[in-house]
Amino acid sequence: MKKSQDRYMWLALGVVIVGTFMSILDSSIVNVAIPKMMTVFGASTDQIEWVVTGYMLTMSIIIPLTGYLGDRFGLKKLYIIALSIFTVGSALCGLATSTETMIAARVVQAIGGGMIMPVGMSMIYQLVPLEKTGLALGIWGIAAMAAPAIGPTLSGYIVQNMDWRLIFTINIPVGIIGVTLAVIMLKETELKKGKKFDYLGAITSALGLFTLLLGLSQGNSKGWSSGYELILFITAVLSLSAFVFIELNVKEPLLDLTVLKIFPFTLSLLISIITTIGMYGALFLLPIYIQNVRGYSPMQSGMISLPSAIITGIMMPISGRIFDKYGAKWITIIGTIILASASFALSKLSLDTAYVSIVIIMMFRGLGMGMAMMPAQTSGMNSVPKNLTSRATALNSTVRQISGSIGIALLTTVLQKRESFHAVRYAENINLNSPAVIKAQNAFAGIAMQHGLSQGDTKTAFLTQIYSSLMKAVAIAGINDALLVSTLICLAGVPLAFFIKDNKKKKKNEIEIDDLIA
Repeated sequence: MKKSQDRYMWLALGVVIVGTFMSILDSSIVNVAIPKMMTVFGASTDQIEWVVTGYMLTMSIIIPLTGYLGDRFGLKKLYIIALSIFTVGSALCGLATSTETMIAARVVQAIGGGMIMPVGMSMIYQLVPLEKTGLALGIWGIAAMAAPAIGPTLSGYIVQNMDWRLIFTINIPVGIIGVTLAVIMLKETELKKGKKFDYLGAITSALGLFTLLLGLSQGNSKGWSSGYELILFITAVLSLSAFVFIELNVKEPLLDLTVLKIFPFTLSLLISIITTIGMYGALFLLPIYIQNVRGYSPMQSGMISLPSAIITGIMMPISGRIFDKYGAKWITIIGTIILASASFALSKLSLDTAYVSIVIIMMFRGLGMGMAMMPAQTSGMNSVPKNLTSRATALNSTVRQISGSIGIALLTTVLQKRESFHAVRYAENINLNSPAVIKAQNAFAGIAMQHGLSQGDTKTAFLTQIYSSLMKAVAIAGINDALLVSTLICLAGVPLAFFIKDNKKKKKNEIEIDDLIA
């Protein structure tokens, strides 16, 4: 009987991993293909950014609903529906003929994708005994952590060597297999009938998260102090404040915020926010440095993250086993320190930094990520009573989605502000009449005139070269400053990790809520 239960547990985990990997992969795989879509559809930057923004905003609205939907209809049924919608959305993306149809298809895709991750995590806590959750979530975390890193690599290869639409249509056979396996292998979870849907909570959370993430994603293009941005942020604050008030007073809330009274869970959320920002920070900034500054191809840019993803994937189940045996505290502390140290090393980039050096640093970041995130998250989720796990995972996924978006918006702002600062500072130090510059110009002119350029063209080419070098130096300085901010954010996780308590594990049905509230 025991062997039969174990076999079912691992088969079910495999089915859940398929959907999770597909969902998270499509959050990052599309980025490298954006320039190609702009060319094919004749779209501007403002138009095409909605291919990414629409997916993100839709997920932020859908994720909070998954707790109620899982309780009401069952996790198996909801998982099958989510994976089916995601697969249909992927097919529609592959068939898109314009920017508008692509955005609409991405919204459909995100409706399914937004449900897959929280539903998958909830299923794991329903299926896996407490003493094995560390290992199970470590294996599941391979998909959750590796997909954002593998996405750019896979996308870069497909865009460079194959039909770019394959980044979407490749999901179709995988999705069909995933749905078939889910129908055959998964068992339905217990239904909670008679639950009332929290309409006010759904409306206020959707409006609040939509306006918050829309404001963060468009702050740099619209201007952070513009009337457009102020209206969005005021609406977000009022809506989310109303949402919190409603959730704390309604009998059956959409997101049960009372789980935040469970100190280990709240602590794990804070650590998750920090590590998520740290993860997306490098994944967002490095392609700018590799492609725009160093001139590498999209494929080479994507390959930077692949060894890191492999290391993370290897470490996830290992850190899960360590958690099951020794607890989360020290592995989280060590992992966060490694993550922060590697982020600091990345903040020292230059025009001469070797490609292999960046790969090695990223591998250390992958090691730290694999050690830090999943044990802390598992420790927090283990502290939540079983009847609240679906609500806790919905809250966890919502917070992760928001923190990733906030992290990218924050680091983009830092990058642009520091680039402006360094541009002024470097320009002040350039004296075109200095002996060194005049000597360099004469040497450049001698070489250029040998290739048939006139004296006037030579001077223009020389000034263009100076400007190009200046812009590269400014970009590197801005990226390094943004990565330094990312380092400081990662460091904030170290003191938080010391508050993790590795209490002796109890069986799930022995946990009393009064023991958990700090």
